[in-house]
Amino acid sequence: MTTMKRTLALATLLTSAFVATPAAAEMLWTNTSLSYLKGDDYKFTPTGNMDVVTLENATGHNWGDTFLFIDRTMPEDGKSSYYGEFSPRLSLGYVTGSDLSFGPVKDLFLTGTWEAGDGFDNYLYGVSVSLDVPGFRYFNASVYKAYNDLADNDEQLTLTWAYPIEAGSQEFLIDGFLDWSTSSKTNESEMNFTPQIKWNAGKNLGLKSPLYVGIEYAYWNNKYGSTTDERCASLLLKWHF
Repeated sequence: MTTMKRTLALATLLTSAFVATPAAAEMLWTNTSLSYLKGDDYKFTPTGNMDVVTLENATGHNWGDTFLFIDRTMPEDGKSSYYGEFSPRLSLGYVTGSDLSFGPVKDLFLTGTWEAGDGFDNYLYGVSVSLDVPGFRYFNASVYKAYNDLADNDEQLTLTWAYPIEAGSQEFLIDGFLDWSTSSKTNESEMNFTPQIKWNAGKNLGLKSPLYVGIEYAYWNNKYGSTTDERCASLLLKWHF
């Protein structure tokens, strides 16, 4: 599959809903955040010390949702770089005009992800479900076929979740993701489990939007498909606006 065809296929996930019923397309919500991470045990950096600034945006629509993030990675002694992902999901319930929920499944989606970094673009296509799990703000599971620029193609499972906790007047949030990919001739099988544990300090400062303080912990086996494991705790500051 050529890069142009991959890009067009990913764009189709967003545009097909509007082609079917353009007048009905509606944005329901949007959320943008800026975060700062500081850790000292990152792999593939000269000293292990690195700062990361991340811009995130998530949107919800009657036809599905999107998620975008862009990382600016800044090693203490090394070259800074950018990495980003864009993930749209198209609701099959919206396309068919039917309620596809059953059991814990709230809806089914066609999904895709565009991964872009220095010198490469990967394209992932698959299916996704939104699950109704008690206590969780959201819980999503996606299965992809990945078309990689610099490695053999593989398959990937992705889980994302958010679990809010209230303790008296204080608000906490545990959220994150798990990526697991199969092995190939060029890559080892990877597992990246990265949760964030955060306290909403902004509520105590009278802010309308959350200002989180906490930690992010990366538990990454065979990082980048290598035989190197990463275990890195980073200080986190995250502002939603």
